[in-house]
Amino acid sequence: MNYENKFKDILRDLRCERGLGQVQLAKALQVSKGIISLWENGLREPNMYSLIQLAIFFNISIDELVGLR
Repeated sequence: MNYENKFKDILRDLRCERGLGQVQLAKALQVSKGIISLWENGLREPNMYSLIQLAIFFNISIDELVGLR
């Protein structure tokens, strides 16, 4: 499994574990719902700023977020 597949699955799992919809997560991160969908479907990768925002939001390391831990 490559990094993109791990990231998309980890992101979806984190969001669902917290009972959040894509719209709710998008609002919290101040991005569009479409961006969340693209990330979760592996069609686009987040930039570094977005990775940092996601890690802060979910209170995990970037390594965990992208499946390196």
